[in-house]
Amino acid sequence: MAYVSQEDKKTLSVAVKKVAKKYGLKVSLSVRHHSTLVAKVKGAKQILEGYCETQMTPEKIRKREFNGYNNFSTEQVMKESAKWGHDVNLYWLEENYCPTGVKFLQELKSAMEGEDFFCEDDSMTDYFHRSHYTDVRLYS
Repeated sequence: MAYVSQEDKKTLSVAVKKVAKKYGLKVSLSVRHHSTLVAKVKGAKQILEGYCETQMTPEKIRKREFNGYNNFSTEQVMKESAKWGHDVNLYWLEENYCPTGVKFLQELKSAMEGEDFFCEDDSMTDYFHRSHYTDVRLYS
């Protein structure tokens, strides 16, 4: 059963703040439903611009392999992400973000997981057992 307490959040926040400071971003942590550690990254404009560049390539638009931003300009995506945020799929970082964004998000993910993190999930048998879930949201 996934569980993350306020004490866990405090201990993990030290490493998360170091990663954020290294990249010049602001990160605030919260706990949702006692099982998910949520990071809200403020000032992630450069990472979101890299996301738009990787998603709106002519090949992906032609093959319809984009994440719904075909009719939006980069400015519109930035405006929406400033208001609502942009959820990050932590399993597909290399395919969706620029190299700097990938590096930051990978370091952030490992800092959020911490030393005691474990994941024994088996989706084939519908068995999910991990120390806690992680969720990242970017704001421009």
